[in-house]
Amino acid sequence: MAKITARTPKGMRDHLPADMIKRNYVINTIKSVFESFGFEPIDTPVLELKQTLLNSELGSEAEKLIYYAQHAGGKEELALRYDLTVPLSRFFAEHEHQLKLPFRRYHIAPVWRGERPQKGRYREFYQCDADIVGIKEITADAEVMSIVYTALRRLGFTDFSIKVNNRKLITGIGIYAGVPQEKLPDLYRLIDKTDKIGLNGVLDAMREEGFQEETIHRLADLLSLKGQGTLQQRLAALEDVRQILGDIAIAQEGIEELEALLQTADVLGIDSDHTELDFTMVRGLGYYTGPIFETVITKPDNLGSVQGGGRYDELIGRFRRQSLPTTGISLGIERIIDLMEMLNLYPESVHTTVVQVLVTAFDDTLQNESLRAAMELRHAGIRTEAYLEPRKSLGKQIGYADSKGIPVVVILGPDEVAQNLVQLKRLSDSHEMIVPRSGLVKAVEQLLNNEA
Repeated sequence: MAKITARTPKGMRDHLPADMIKRNYVINTIKSVFESFGFEPIDTPVLELKQTLLNSELGSEAEKLIYYAQHAGGKEELALRYDLTVPLSRFFAEHEHQLKLPFRRYHIAPVWRGERPQKGRYREFYQCDADIVGIKEITADAEVMSIVYTALRRLGFTDFSIKVNNRKLITGIGIYAGVPQEKLPDLYRLIDKTDKIGLNGVLDAMREEGFQEETIHRLADLLSLKGQGTLQQRLAALEDVRQILGDIAIAQEGIEELEALLQTADVLGIDSDHTELDFTMVRGLGYYTGPIFETVITKPDNLGSVQGGGRYDELIGRFRRQSLPTTGISLGIERIIDLMEMLNLYPESVHTTVVQVLVTAFDDTLQNESLRAAMELRHAGIRTEAYLEPRKSLGKQIGYADSKGIPVVVILGPDEVAQNLVQLKRLSDSHEMIVPRSGLVKAVEQLLNNEA
């Protein structure tokens, strides 16, 4: 029989134990931030009905990346979830009688997109989402924005910028520039490419797609504006835009929402040097209706986006008679993990193994003593591995512990057992102890805490 080539599909990865320990640290840190803001966990199936995804205003570009799934004899057309936002909308409509408003949920799970694999971009990846259903006030948007700020600071990031904009304002800018209503989706799609091809590239693409030169000129003037600096400077930038756009109602509404968002973010303690107005930031998904967010790591250089999100007040209405105001964010866990490795942000407490102690096996006659010691340590909450091959030399067992990064080894040889003692060794500094067998747990804790 021919051997099967062992490899993962393109754009998908295995995670070794040391990698999973770091992943779990990041995910658990973000989870703790979500819960500190009063958000509760949910889960949904990996598969959704095809119509659930295609009828949810993802946008034509996103729909091209959906993975479809079918099994022999299956009557339902299925697809792998593209994100966690559309499943939330379906989930709420299906279970609304069991849920209380406002509904704060978080969801940490994998999603799939048929993108071209490249550094930091995968076809299977985890998202960490937090959303508030049922609150129309901009304070909800500011609070999910605060979650991003808090999570990144807690993970050790210092140089990042939360970019904010508003889909209503973008629509107003399009109206001001003379973009026909039917071409507004094309406008969003092109502006969304600014990070990839630059503003001049976007303007050239508009010319290629038949936008009028006067329209392009007006768009260039507004899209080149930036709102950075203090809160007052950013509010002043919005006032400048207000004066330019005049009485376009949807634009004025978007500006008022951005003003409220920035002011509330300031109340929540988000530093002004971690936020900026960016009128070229659109968010490609078609379901956004108000404030939108995207966070980038700024130093060294621009290391890309680690978060996206915004308000989508109409999406739940795809699944029930009336929609509900909803806002939320999604943290890109894969990019965050890669950047934490690059920037050396993992604390020393995040080891390459979860094991704290290796109990060696001296020989066949003493293995039961080793197993009893291992269980005693486990009952005390100390993560312990018992070596199960007593025929291996003690030196090889200690070498095994050292290669895995296990901090402490326990040795129970015939002399120790005869005298009711136990020998301990901390591998980082070769510090050794011999203590009464009854003091095993306390001595191990001292070694782990560097108190001995």
